[in-house]
Amino acid sequence: MPAARVEYIAPWWVAWLHSVPHLGLRLQPVDSTFRPRDESYQESLLFLGLVAVIGLGLNLVLLAAYLVCVCGCRRDDAAQTKRPRSCCVTWTAVVAALICCTAVGAGFYGNSEANDGVYQLLYALDNANHTFSGIDVLVSGTTQKMKVDLEQHLARLGEIFAARGDYLQTLKFLQQTAGSIIVQMAGVPVWTEVTEELTELADQTSFVEYYRWLSYLLLFVLDLVLFLLACLGLAKRSRCLLASTLCCGVLALLLSWMSLAADAAAAVGTSDFCAAPDTFILNITEGQVRPEVTRYYLYCSQSASSPFQQALTVFQRSLTSMQIQVAGLLQFAVPRFPTAEKDLLGIQLLLNSSESGLHQLTALLDCRGLHKDYLDALTGICYDGLEGLLYLGLFSLLAALAFSIMICLGPGAWKHCATRDRDYDDIDDDDPFNPQARRIATHNPPRGQLHSFCSYSSGLGSQGSLHPAQTISNAPVSEYMNQAALFGGNPRYENVPLIGRGSPPPTYSPSMRATYLSVADEHLRHYGNEFPG
Repeated sequence: MPAARVEYIAPWWVAWLHSVPHLGLRLQPVDSTFRPRDESYQESLLFLGLVAVIGLGLNLVLLAAYLVCVCGCRRDDAAQTKRPRSCCVTWTAVVAALICCTAVGAGFYGNSEANDGVYQLLYALDNANHTFSGIDVLVSGTTQKMKVDLEQHLARLGEIFAARGDYLQTLKFLQQTAGSIIVQMAGVPVWTEVTEELTELADQTSFVEYYRWLSYLLLFVLDLVLFLLACLGLAKRSRCLLASTLCCGVLALLLSWMSLAADAAAAVGTSDFCAAPDTFILNITEGQVRPEVTRYYLYCSQSASSPFQQALTVFQRSLTSMQIQVAGLLQFAVPRFPTAEKDLLGIQLLLNSSESGLHQLTALLDCRGLHKDYLDALTGICYDGLEGLLYLGLFSLLAALAFSIMICLGPGAWKHCATRDRDYDDIDDDDPFNPQARRIATHNPPRGQLHSFCSYSSGLGSQGSLHPAQTISNAPVSEYMNQAALFGGNPRYENVPLIGRGSPPPTYSPSMRATYLSVADEHLRHYGNEFPG
């Protein structure tokens, strides 16, 4: 039987992951053979997850030590440096953001690859289930025809041919041949139990894969949003936003290490299966399917003969013999027994349908179809699926690195957010150009009566004997606003008050007017007390 076998060759990462030491919780060596129901093997996979948890603990300890050292050093150097290294903070944040983007890119690719591999496995399982179900239907249908339908026809024909011994002998031969076919069909395995297990496996795998894919997708979005908020907090110099982002960054760091633990355990377990899949399938099918049948579908070599070849050959020969006998009865017995024609035609139709079922059964029992499904499943698991798990592990590592950098950046970013407020400490509170003074004056206007522009100008004129005279323009305010409108289209508001410059009265916004008048009032009180009139 020509059957071209496509060999399964495990990729290099299968051998690499399979060589990872398998240790139990008590650090005793464990066999790396894939045995998912064995407790010691489960402990070895759990140990890999615990290694990732230990890595998380070390990461948190190092971060805590770094933050303590940085905070202590900043207190000591507070008198020596006033400006934080904002450029260093900015570029470090950019590097962390790039690492996060790289991690998310690798994660998206790995998530897609793993999803494709799992759905290729599900497609192969569905095809195998369809094949097994078809075999069971054909075998049970043929058995039903030979046991029930054929027996009914032969019973009625026996009554009709009761007077003819030769015809009864032919009917007995047909009955014996049908019994032989039933015996041969009993040698074909019943795949009902296997089909139920594969269906349950496919349903569980589909359920787990959907939520795995969705969880990783949400984790990617969370990482991107956190870094976007962190960059926004640095740009806006918002301490509240930065503190919230850093707290969420610690949570994202925990999630990254947890995903790394799950990826490591799943990748090593999958590689153990991919290293020797034939052995595992032979072990789990033992007691349900004959070993020679399982090997026939697993290896499908050209030299190996089908274990169903004899049964199918006997089936074909028996059908041919029965068709010849029925044709003879139709030719010689019907002219003498016309009532037998209906049952003989019914037997002939039954044999024709059985022959058609035989061809379908031969095609389904051939190893090439199921072997192709087997190779497709291995390709989905060991190539796409395992490669996707490796990329997801890379994503977890890069994401943990990025969030570690972001957390280490916290003290410097916190100082960076306070740069503007700290720079105002060197400015005189009475300086009218101080933005803080403007804000205070806006929110806390002076309680005394505010002087007008003219009164302030006259006050300055009364002090001419003590201070150099200053030429002050008395141009009307409306004329100044009109001139401003000619150049800008709208009256312009000055950003700072023009005090003591001999300029025409500027056009003020309401807040600047309050600031200007408060400063004028302070000057009048100061000079009035110093030089009483």
